[in-house]
Amino acid sequence: MGGLPSTPRGGEARPQETAEYLIGEFVGEKSFPLTSDYWQKLLELPLDLRWPAHRVRRACQLFGLFPHKDASFKKSGANHSSAKLKYYKIMISGTSERLWSCYLAMNNCKTRHLVKILINLAWCLQECVSASDMESTAFSKAPNALFISSVFLKYLIENTRSDNFEELYLSLDETDPVPNNFSKGQHVGSLIMFSALNFIGKVDVRPGTDHLHQEVLNFIVIASSTQLLSGPTPGPNDIHPFTDAAMTQESSLVNMVVHRLLLNYITRPQFSVNTSSSILFSEGNQPGVLRRVSSAAASLVLFPINYLVSSTGEASRRSLAEDSLHVLLILSYYRKCVSVDYAKDNSLNNNSESLQKEETYFSENPFCKALQNVMDVEFDRVDVEGNAHSEPVTRLPFASLFDTLGMSLANEASVLLLYSLVHGNSKFLEYVLVRTDADTLLMPMLETLYNASNRTSNHIYMVLVIFLILSQDSTFNASIHRLMLPNVPWYKERILNQSSLGSLMVVILIRTVKYNLSKLRDVYLHTNCLATLANMAPHVYKLSAYASQRLVSLFDMLSRKYNKLAEITNEKINSGDGALRGDSLAEDPSVELHIYTDFLRIVLEILNAILTYALPRNPEVVYAIMHRQEVFLPFKTHPPFNELLENVYNVLDFFNSRIDAQKLDGEWSVEKVLQLIIDYSRAWRGDGMKTFTQLRFTYEQESNPEEFFIPYVWQMVVSHSGFAFTASSINLFPVPVKDVNSPEAEKPHTDELKVHALQVDTLV
Repeated sequence: MGGLPSTPRGGEARPQETAEYLIGEFVGEKSFPLTSDYWQKLLELPLDLRWPAHRVRRACQLFGLFPHKDASFKKSGANHSSAKLKYYKIMISGTSERLWSCYLAMNNCKTRHLVKILINLAWCLQECVSASDMESTAFSKAPNALFISSVFLKYLIENTRSDNFEELYLSLDETDPVPNNFSKGQHVGSLIMFSALNFIGKVDVRPGTDHLHQEVLNFIVIASSTQLLSGPTPGPNDIHPFTDAAMTQESSLVNMVVHRLLLNYITRPQFSVNTSSSILFSEGNQPGVLRRVSSAAASLVLFPINYLVSSTGEASRRSLAEDSLHVLLILSYYRKCVSVDYAKDNSLNNNSESLQKEETYFSENPFCKALQNVMDVEFDRVDVEGNAHSEPVTRLPFASLFDTLGMSLANEASVLLLYSLVHGNSKFLEYVLVRTDADTLLMPMLETLYNASNRTSNHIYMVLVIFLILSQDSTFNASIHRLMLPNVPWYKERILNQSSLGSLMVVILIRTVKYNLSKLRDVYLHTNCLATLANMAPHVYKLSAYASQRLVSLFDMLSRKYNKLAEITNEKINSGDGALRGDSLAEDPSVELHIYTDFLRIVLEILNAILTYALPRNPEVVYAIMHRQEVFLPFKTHPPFNELLENVYNVLDFFNSRIDAQKLDGEWSVEKVLQLIIDYSRAWRGDGMKTFTQLRFTYEQESNPEEFFIPYVWQMVVSHSGFAFTASSINLFPVPVKDVNSPEAEKPHTDELKVHALQVDTLV
């Protein structure tokens, strides 16, 4: 398993043979020091080498073989000289069922070639940053360095057998000579992450650098994928050499990176044909085979990584904007867990009890902080209160960011970015709330809820959380009811012409509750829908007839579910089986009955708020209540609901008595009754109405959001980016689900109810 035969002589060597020799040496057992000119030869391979497509496909299929799983391959290495010669011939012929990756995995512990290629990559990226133009050779060497590093790093991460990634061997051997510009004590993870992030932050995206930017982003995703080997909750013993290094970078660099990633997302730069990093196949007798056009990485296609070669074409559909967003989310939602041993650090606390405790906390994420501090370029650095910003902040055109989000919210990652901004960035939230075109953001998210069956439950849930956050603002609630929509083409159940955005929002939220009731049965999804409706209720203005009917139908739907659960619970109690057991709502109807009691009370609170604060402006709501008044009758004397129904019956008595006193010629019609309601609404004074404290819901992120966000971000990256982590050691942990058997009971008539959220998935 030694080094391969010497390099084919210059004049006789074909470019393919030269490339295969150099790569063969890279994975062999001969160690090349950083000072060797071998690295320059490897990184200066030509741009347009080609290989038969069947070799590439075979390489894709066999890339994941790991030597410790392949005993026969080990045995074949008894005679090193014959084995390496046979291996070289097999490699050239393309009939091998082993890959050079296996050699690197076996020999890297001695050669440290992975860390050396990473160091060379760092140097190339640093040279790209300092180069004044594209003429620098670094721009041709960097793609090769990125491609080799990405392939082997991904392979070794997937097949690692240790929790601290020792098998990556990210340090040089003590005997290795090093050039003057490198110190052996230098942390290579910090070096490469600084270089990659510095390149992103300082090198403009333009023709000639766009494909290199995308390869750097791909590399960061692969380097950060060590998180996939940890559980959903980061622990103090978790080691992520590259992501941890990214968290230690200077705030000025972090701000530049966040600015660039968001700018890529906003401007959405497109690859030109000549700089595309997509891979092109040719079949049959066509002369071409596979190449990465105008990229130095073309010579390395014998090492296809599965995100670059995809039968579904997913890789070719990715864009720099999408990759930038994924990297931003990965970096922003990472949490480093730190352990503090009080027994060793007496200076922290001298209390004898605490000295025996070990506590953990999550260190501050600089990328998250930078995202939360992004400001609009339209505002001066000194804010309206005259407070100067002591720290550098990222400035972007909020108008462009707003419009880009509006065009992209069908994408799940864009929804998460919007959540990150409206929840964490008060400046952006203020900007969103003062925009008069709220439909730009709301319409695509309402369409997402309308097509809930084709969306993930977490996607639906993040949309609802955004709605809840926005509905906490009274100005927002008022404005959406005055913004008229000429039509809603994607709503198929009926034609919605000249409906207000607020009315459409009410319809879609109620439709989502109905869908959840029949499909997902997630208590927190219900809660968020109803909480948003409750926040909107006092500000409802001219709610449409259809929305008003759906609101009353919501009470009817929940009441039927309540009555069914009450009947089941009573039967169990009467039969003596009072000890209800079970791990889900379906198995414990008494728990579910309690939940639906709260839901019905919230709906009654919504109706009360409309009738108390906005009755004259909503005749259609009064008509809908009168038209379906029988649905309220069974609850009129029911203790949990009778108090809230007093106002409803006060309104019914007022309008029923006046309409019944009318003697009209001909038959009653909807138009005649509605006109009478409008007329009598002018005389409505609210006499006898009981005033309840206005019900308000606020969103509060749970104390351990990383349990939701880290798995959620990686699910999106793996699902939508084209990356595929295939090794059995990679377990894409699921988003955790909250215990639904002990939900927090909602307390009625309080000033403010906090909706805790972020653990959601399908509950059955």
